[in-house]
Amino acid sequence: MNISGPLVDGFGRVHTNLRISVTDRCNIRCFYCMPAENVRFKPRRELLSFEEIERFTRVVALMGVNKIRLTGGEPLVRHDLALLVKKIAQVPGIRDIALTTNGILLAEQAQGLKDAGLKRLNISLDSLNRETFFKISRREGLEQVLAGIFAAQRIGFKKIRLNAVAIRGITEPEIVPLGGFAREHGLEMRFIEFMPLDADGNWDTDQVLSGARIRAALEEGIGPLVPLPVEDPSQPASDFAFADGVGRIGFINPVTQPFCQRCNRLRLTAEGQVRNCLFSTEEWDARAVLRSGGSDEELAQLVRASIGAKRAGHGINSDQFVKPERAMYQIGG
Repeated sequence: MNISGPLVDGFGRVHTNLRISVTDRCNIRCFYCMPAENVRFKPRRELLSFEEIERFTRVVALMGVNKIRLTGGEPLVRHDLALLVKKIAQVPGIRDIALTTNGILLAEQAQGLKDAGLKRLNISLDSLNRETFFKISRREGLEQVLAGIFAAQRIGFKKIRLNAVAIRGITEPEIVPLGGFAREHGLEMRFIEFMPLDADGNWDTDQVLSGARIRAALEEGIGPLVPLPVEDPSQPASDFAFADGVGRIGFINPVTQPFCQRCNRLRLTAEGQVRNCLFSTEEWDARAVLRSGGSDEELAQLVRASIGAKRAGHGINSDQFVKPERAMYQIGG
């Protein structure tokens, strides 16, 4: 079998973006992602080793994957993460490595990650208010997150985005302060609609604070926003700039404006399961291939089977939608 050749699904979508979860563990407990207490994490032996992740990456790179995003859980709780970044950066064909983090451990690790080859950072920041931060995360840590953001800027990361999950009844007062903070510090702000991936299973459409309402609040509180040209047709965000030229805002609206038709992403969970969609109810066991002496060709065949089974969309707003059994922290953000 010839491994090389693009990963194309039944709807013509070419997959070039791989999200790798390196752990299901986290040092906070955001309610839209994890239970508050008594979380059962995977034993370390069940997680893929760095060498297994590197091998998987080498195989999918032969099939056209060129962008990697490391996620969790909280990826920075995985020991020696910079070593994995360095391994991935040396894989032929990989041209971009990004990290999604809550930022709490970032100040102490940012330099090592940058030196290893990390290009971009997405840092979760749902609130600048300590009480609201705690209400969402159910842990302290706002000061550490801010320290991580500023440390990343000091050492020279150029691509830093702040991600805020938008939840009706909680985060409306945070919209304008977050937009203003990003403008002041030269950061890009992204607001993400609340999705049905909470561990407690309490999600309801009434909790979704839409991107349209967030934009209206920003325009009323700060100033007009103008749409920006689309840099990447597969990007999940609709990007805007303030009309005065200071600051960029992105809106990721998977509930009110699904972007499934241009999705180019596949996912690898921390214990080695391939998922073709964040909301997939089916997984393909790459770990079994990796640990049973399977060949690269068998691994590639498994990945192609996953992509071949990808649906047209997640269907959140349809009567046929089935919520995944896994919560966000178990899949990879």
